[in-house]
Amino acid sequence: MGLWFTERHTPNVGITIKCRRTLFSKKSRFQQIDCLETQEFGRMLLLDGLVMTTERDEFIYHEMLIHPAMHIHKCAKRALVIGGGDGGAIRELCRYPFLEEIVLCEIDREVVECSKKYLPQISSRLSDKRVKLVFEDGAEFLKDSGKFDVIFVDSTDPIGAAKALFSIEFYRLCQKRLAPGGILVAQSESPFYHLEIIKEMARDVISAGFDTVRFYTAPIPTYPGGYWSWLLASKEELVIKRPGNILPDSEYSHLNYYNLEVHEAAFKLPCFFKRALEEIGL
Repeated sequence: MGLWFTERHTPNVGITIKCRRTLFSKKSRFQQIDCLETQEFGRMLLLDGLVMTTERDEFIYHEMLIHPAMHIHKCAKRALVIGGGDGGAIRELCRYPFLEEIVLCEIDREVVECSKKYLPQISSRLSDKRVKLVFEDGAEFLKDSGKFDVIFVDSTDPIGAAKALFSIEFYRLCQKRLAPGGILVAQSESPFYHLEIIKEMARDVISAGFDTVRFYTAPIPTYPGGYWSWLLASKEELVIKRPGNILPDSEYSHLNYYNLEVHEAAFKLPCFFKRALEEIGL
């Protein structure tokens, strides 16, 4: 039968993936870290038994985390990723030649080291000369970090060490650290299973002083519900509609999910999602 990994998304539903072998398993100071080699999805990173990323579908998550905000902003110079120790968000940010500094603030050094060794196609740009690695709690780092044009919160689910990254206090820190015209992006869970978390995030972000709050979505096979969302927020009005090209043509040719048509479509939400947001006045 071989080795099977199962993640339960609810008490009654989950995902089961056949694995070839365990590549890495370690309990760090913060969490259990595992990297498995699967039959269907290639190498898979787990934190506390939850799927964080896989070689086969990671491009959807990382491209959609980064590129919508970068195309809306158009001229960001300084970017921050909180979490994201696998390096996928950094890889996508490194496609932008006009970015001058890219900071990765990851609380757990062991996640970065595991990814460098076992997920090289995801962590491939961590050595870029513009990238600065900071191993610190994201909220603590923001208290004295200077200003950023874009902040990306690439967190795990709102449990354990990541719970603080889903609070009004944290969003207030992000708001203070955004430069004029700056954009905050945060992964915002599954619209199918986590609408209450999504509504709470939206309320908290608005309470923290953001005037523009929008959500967008994409399918991710290994995440709960196979359907994921991101929150995009700014202190100013933003133009969300289809942008123009801002990447070199050579970089667009390496993207596997994001394009300008997908950008526009991703912000068109299904009725059940729109109704949930209408309940809180969005």
